[in-house]
Amino acid sequence: MPPQPKRKLSKGRRDRRRAHDALETQNLVQCSNCGEMRLPHRACPNCGHYKGREVISVEEKE
Repeated sequence: MPPQPKRKLSKGRRDRRRAHDALETQNLVQCSNCGEMRLPHRACPNCGHYKGREVISVEEKE
């Protein structure tokens, strides 16, 4: 049998261990071409522009 804890962990000790487990919100910036929100330092998935020029050709959906 595996070893078991000798004593119950208090809620405070348990919660202090979990203090860093929360998810952080993503930092979004506005695309200079289309205004859509996108991740920084990445080409816009909506229009394909990065730093003022088109780097990915995006086909329009109909």
